[in-house]
Amino acid sequence: MNNTNKKARISLIISRILAYGFVIFLCFMCLFCFILLILMASKSNSQMQGAFNFRWGGHFMENLSNAWNDFSINIPVGMVNSFIVAMSSSLLTTYFSALTAYGVHVYNFKLKNFIFTFIMAIMMIPSQVSAVGFIQLAYKFGLTNKLWLLIIPSIAAPVVFFYMKQYLESVLPLEMVEAARIDGSNEFRIFNEIVLPIMKPAVAVQMIFSFVSSWNNFFMPALLLTKEKYKTVPIMIANLRSADYSKFDQGKVFMFILLAILPVMVVYTILSKSIIKGVTSGSVKG
Repeated sequence: MNNTNKKARISLIISRILAYGFVIFLCFMCLFCFILLILMASKSNSQMQGAFNFRWGGHFMENLSNAWNDFSINIPVGMVNSFIVAMSSSLLTTYFSALTAYGVHVYNFKLKNFIFTFIMAIMMIPSQVSAVGFIQLAYKFGLTNKLWLLIIPSIAAPVVFFYMKQYLESVLPLEMVEAARIDGSNEFRIFNEIVLPIMKPAVAVQMIFSFVSSWNNFFMPALLLTKEKYKTVPIMIANLRSADYSKFDQGKVFMFILLAILPVMVVYTILSKSIIKGVTSGSVKG
């Protein structure tokens, strides 16, 4: 009996070691590119001309200063523009998608099923198809080089609406809404003070997804933003392709790319707990 227990413990320990080792390996593979980017951002241009190695270059702060103060690229302006567009888009997208999902979920009206099907059908249409007419309209009315032109269309997000609708079905009992109505609360107060706090994990999930999507968006800004003072980070990164790399500081290029992804990492870190909770809660039918 003792030998059986001993073998079982040894088997359990080996299983845990293998499991933890596999998880550590996956974490390393996920972070490998980011670690490599940090190492490359620490090297000078002359160090990159030699053989590749994993040693710290020692020029991290120098590259940071050079990249931040390079007015030909103007990183601060690009990051501010991208942050305004990405943060505004994520806030408006999640709020109005949650509000729409609340209306479709709570109310029973004649065209409810048709509206839900119509929104799902729109979700299947590629964004590039509808963007063609929108861009023509923007140029016709002289609305180019406006950051709000990238923010307003993002409010209509069928994918976010669908996720919010599914989440509400799993966590929001209709009796709670009825009780709030009996107490005299109006619909907007019910949504903002009762429903929205319940949806906090789902909102956090969709905020990070919307933020990343808007931050990395290149297609629409490249067509609508032509002036340097309105350009976003993806456009500036694309402009680096036209640079003469024989004369360009490679350390500064890698530092610029590192700076471009830092805001996304900061937002994810802030919302990470709610994201995990939202994913796990939304998968369980309450």
